[in-house]
Amino acid sequence: ACTGIENIDEAITLLEQNNWDLVAAINGVIPQENGILQSEYGGETLHGPAYGPAGHSTAASSTPSSSSAFRHVVPSRQIVERQPRMLDFRVEYRDRNVDVVLEDSSTVGDIKHILENELQIPASKMLLKGWKTGDVDDSTVLKTLHLPKNNSLYVLTPDLPPPSSSHSGALQESLNQNFMLIVTHREVQREYNLNFSGSSTIQEVKRNVYDLTSIPVRHQLWEGWPPSATDDSMTLAVSGLTFPCHRLTVGRRSSPVQTREQSEEQCTDVHMVSDSDGDDFEDATEFGVDDGEMFGVASSALRKSPMMPENAENEGDALLQFTAEFSSRYGDCHPVYFIGSLEAAFQEAFYGKARDRKLLAIYLHHDESVLTNVFCSQMLCAESIVSYLSQNFITWAWDMTKEANRARFLTMCTRHFGSVVAQTIRTQKTDQFPLFLIIMGKRSSNEVLNVIQGNTTVDELMMRLMAAMEIFSAQQQEDIKDEDEREARENVKREQDEAYRISLEADRAKREAQEREMAEQFRLEQIRKEQEEEREAIRLSLEQSLPPEPKEESTESVSKLRIRTPSGEFFERRFLASSKLQVVFDFVASKGYPWEEYKLLGTFPRRDVTQLDPNKSLLEVKLYPQETLFLEAKE
Repeated sequence: ACTGIENIDEAITLLEQNNWDLVAAINGVIPQENGILQSEYGGETLHGPAYGPAGHSTAASSTPSSSSAFRHVVPSRQIVERQPRMLDFRVEYRDRNVDVVLEDSSTVGDIKHILENELQIPASKMLLKGWKTGDVDDSTVLKTLHLPKNNSLYVLTPDLPPPSSSHSGALQESLNQNFMLIVTHREVQREYNLNFSGSSTIQEVKRNVYDLTSIPVRHQLWEGWPPSATDDSMTLAVSGLTFPCHRLTVGRRSSPVQTREQSEEQCTDVHMVSDSDGDDFEDATEFGVDDGEMFGVASSALRKSPMMPENAENEGDALLQFTAEFSSRYGDCHPVYFIGSLEAAFQEAFYGKARDRKLLAIYLHHDESVLTNVFCSQMLCAESIVSYLSQNFITWAWDMTKEANRARFLTMCTRHFGSVVAQTIRTQKTDQFPLFLIIMGKRSSNEVLNVIQGNTTVDELMMRLMAAMEIFSAQQQEDIKDEDEREARENVKREQDEAYRISLEADRAKREAQEREMAEQFRLEQIRKEQEEEREAIRLSLEQSLPPEPKEESTESVSKLRIRTPSGEFFERRFLASSKLQVVFDFVASKGYPWEEYKLLGTFPRRDVTQLDPNKSLLEVKLYPQETLFLEAKE
């Protein structure tokens, strides 16, 4: 209304650039000499363009005294110095996605340098595609492109060889293909044959159709897009379009006021009266027509069925009927109402992780209020309000027209918010409906931040929603900080518990290893003892089986052998020259040197006696009359 900007994307971009400061955004578009913007809040005067003659005085003067039970939010509208705006980019390259976050003062080349480190591709080889404004060069500053906060881009590398993956090759081929879109303009029954490359986005198609049909993107109603085409930033190559030709139909989205052809004239009258100044309502009585007669015909024409069944057992079923009836009356562009009980809405809004929490907006509908039709069709169904509510609020609704439903909600209100809030709602008159309650969840209770009555404007409604979000954001940051600290403490405790568990397991493993080692030592010791006992038994057996040693004065030929052990000791014995060599082996074994482990060596000449025939006599093997032998361990 102030700037004449019709494109919602451009408006959102300007607001994001000014940190959602509405006055600063308007001042940046309209020259300062156009006037000043004045506000009745707290006596402040804000310099900038004027909204119009109405201002906010109507909303301020119509607030009843009974609403003092609520905490009214006064929006902060002081112009602040612009902070650097952060832009999020999701860049697609073949089978990879890279997230890049930069200030809007950066250039396109800065994005390429970051991608060069992530993708290991030289920046000079990259073609960065997906810009809404067409191709740009590396020196282009992002701020000059007026980009939204979230952006999707993709990288092409025509100078590099394609990957071996067939999927990546197919995607690259689709990006290079040209799609023929046959777009039918429903209202004028005219066809347009449009050629687009596979790298073009759905948003670019819609903007081109806007140039041809003069239907703004937000008012375009399409038929024929594939089910996979869920995001306007998606390229045609991956959207699932039929190649090479695909048919689409576009028309203008119907206004909520024109949803019922039979009551078109009456609905137009209602909106004309609702949009007029307060003086028009006062003048109506001069012609003998009161408010009830003026709106009675139009209201009855609109209300073919109640918004909500009376005495509904299940709140979810009641909300399903409410949503369906609301859509039939005011169109599909409306807030997404939470389907479920009020307790379930609390759970969804307040009891998740701190980063995921939202404000709860409760819409209280009343069919008998003269403000209901105007509030729903012009304020609640405004695209900016619908978008803001869907992003930041959980919206729950209830119909207060029937007395049973009214009493049921007041009971729920008393249980969740206390008797003061319930009494304040109970005292609201019918013509003060509909009501919009803004609820913020706290640790111990739920706080009603604001109550918005039906006699408001879209700008005033948006300002009060934004002011509530400021309070909620401050509280949310504290909750996030507390939650992060609590999670950090829990992580430390978990790490300590895990370290303690690992230590216990290490101690147990060490103890078990020691026990196994001791058991193995005991087993080896037993084997050693058994072997020693066995060897000792063999030695004793051999010692007992030896023939007696002949005496020196024996008349028979005697051989005297002197044997040196590996330790340097000597032992001597006399044998009959006719004794077999095996007797010598048995004697040596009886001393602890079995011939299986030791060999007996002669001196001159050096020879291995253990290799000789043990059945030969000492005389035959030339160990007579005396000889010195050496024991040596076998390898």
